[in-house]
Amino acid sequence: MSFKPDTPFCLPDHAVISLQGPDAIAFAQAQFMNDVRALAPGQWQWDGWLSAKGRLQALFALLLSEPDRLLAIVRGGDAEALAAQWQRFVFRSKLSVRAVGEISVVGVFAAQTTPSPANALACLPLGSEPARALCLFDQPIAADAEAQRHWRLADIAQGLPWLESSQIDSWTPQMLSLDRLAAYSVKKGCYPGQEIVSRTHFLGQAKRGLVRLCSVSALAAGSEVSCNGRTLGTVVCAEQADNGWQALAVLPSDRPETLIAGGCEVQQLAFAPPPLPRGAEPR
Repeated sequence: MSFKPDTPFCLPDHAVISLQGPDAIAFAQAQFMNDVRALAPGQWQWDGWLSAKGRLQALFALLLSEPDRLLAIVRGGDAEALAAQWQRFVFRSKLSVRAVGEISVVGVFAAQTTPSPANALACLPLGSEPARALCLFDQPIAADAEAQRHWRLADIAQGLPWLESSQIDSWTPQMLSLDRLAAYSVKKGCYPGQEIVSRTHFLGQAKRGLVRLCSVSALAAGSEVSCNGRTLGTVVCAEQADNGWQALAVLPSDRPETLIAGGCEVQQLAFAPPPLPRGAEPR
């Protein structure tokens, strides 16, 4: 299928998990790293689930679709397995947690210059460079490999990582510069990994962050980034561009200009404006 920017296309590496019931918000507030209670129906935020050591197990957009229902749009990983992990923490709380296979996660470019796709359950705007939206449909939508490639390149440009299986449990929110996405809170109270996140924030000890790279050689998640034979960091995710590859890597803040990855020198690129939910501010 040829790439048509204004045509919706399936994002098969995304999936939806539903948390529904009277205790859904309280459960999410206690488990997830952002302030879920700040959401009003129809609003969404970037959010994540951490280990007790403050390492990301999942990164997702969290939509309050109804007063007692949250939809987590998970970026990478196994949604069924993740839902089963969350279910283990439900105990006596009144909610159900399940992966929702009947909802398709769909990408749409030019979302701010054309009306939202007809029959979409929800559309989450992801900024204007490029204009695009993450949408949910209750029907199958055709895949388009070329459109998916452009989508991942837009993610990289905006500093929005996705977690392949090899990258789960590897990074803290600060290492992935998730403050740019207003994706975690240091004020809302306890959640798994909160002590690590807050200590890093208030002591100013985040010495590594996300960097956008460009290379003429192939890059992949897990690739080393080095200088003068010394490993400095790791590629988190990568995608082939029209004239090479682009990637997001975690690197020291005091890194040198000359870096090597994939066997050749890489260029460091600036980020486009981050895809913040409307009204959200970094915190």
